[in-house]
Amino acid sequence: MQNLNFPNYSFRFKNSENKVSVFDEIRKKFIVLTPEEWVRQHTIQFLLHEKKYPKSYINVEKLIHVNDIKKRYDVVIYKPDGSIFLLIECKAPEVTLTQHVFDQIARYNLTLKAEYLMVTNGLNHYFCQIDFEKEQYLFLKELPNYTPL
Repeated sequence: MQNLNFPNYSFRFKNSENKVSVFDEIRKKFIVLTPEEWVRQHTIQFLLHEKKYPKSYINVEKLIHVNDIKKRYDVVIYKPDGSIFLLIECKAPEVTLTQHVFDQIARYNLTLKAEYLMVTNGLNHYFCQIDFEKEQYLFLKELPNYTPL
């Protein structure tokens, strides 16, 4: 798999039926290793090791309804009160992060109401905070580290 713009992390792999899988420690199972999954797994490790978010607050690939259409978010981080702190959209490295990708995460956030958003293709990462009052994005240089309440 391609080198990404993240620190180096250790992963567990398994090979079955000519498909390589990577162990997802949040979902606690092996997932077929696609380019997008490679980015997602690096993002999870980044959240755990660099930003120090508790594993119990992280949720991966769950179904949501956006305008009565079933969609699946990549990663969310919850707050202790159950509201969503951070919504993350992961794309494969070859996918350019265009306005379309930002529109996608913005649509998801109409339902989820996360305070922060992250969009990544593993090579480029964009972070923003949502100002719900002014209805605008505030782009950030990096995500905040986890701070217990």
